Amino acid sequence: MGQSGKILIVEDEQNLGFTLNDYLNGLGHTCKLATSAKEARELFKDFAPNIILMDIGLPDGSGLELAREFRLLRKDFVLLFLSAQNDPDTRVEGLEIGAEDYITKPFALKELVLRLKRILSSQDLKQTFPDEITHGSLRIWFKKFEVQDGSGKVLALPQKECAILELLYQKAGEAVDRNEIIEKIWGADKYPSNRTVDNYIVRLRKWMETDEQGILDIQSIRGIGYKLVILHKD
Repeated sequence: MGQSGKILIVEDEQNLGFTLNDYLNGLGHTCKLATSAKEARELFKDFAPNIILMDIGLPDGSGLELAREFRLLRKDFVLLFLSAQNDPDTRVEGLEIGAEDYITKPFALKELVLRLKRILSSQDLKQTFPDEITHGSLRIWFKKFEVQDGSGKVLALPQKECAILELLYQKAGEAVDRNEIIEKIWGADKYPSNRTVDNYIVRLRKWMETDEQGILDIQSIRGIGYKLVILHKD
């Protein structure tokens, strides 16, 4: 898969859990399996995964609530839901927590592997940036999923919003097609639309506008997508 990951699998269906654990370990990843929220909490602390595959229906709690709990403790992991629940509200709730992806059961192992490959590839991009990036009064911490606004307030940046900012920053000065944003941030998932991307851009612009120097700007490229412009670097 190109890069190995430390993967915590939270899945109460033992057959599926063992299959995922064996298959992903066989691809070079280091995996741990938890069949309950209690086990997952213990492994999250001791194993320190960088990727979590989270089932929603657990015998001793909700995977959604468990994911929120983990997010309060750490922000530097990729979250991917695996669930038989495919109603829109649950799906949106999972994405709002900051899930990188939401895969409905049943799914093909090949599909999961392809999505993990894309996720790990995006993690490679994070390593090319310094821990802290400063432009005027704005600061960015991609690894911590945080930014500082023009007033000096540190804000948590939702995972997909952070990933979009990172993609635009990686290609600063270049036009990035909306379809490329969807493909690289959401993958094969057909849930997001151009309007979804636009909403994320609106929020990023509001953050950038808090800097009086106006160093960062996201410009709309009609019929294509967006371009991040850095007026000058500090």
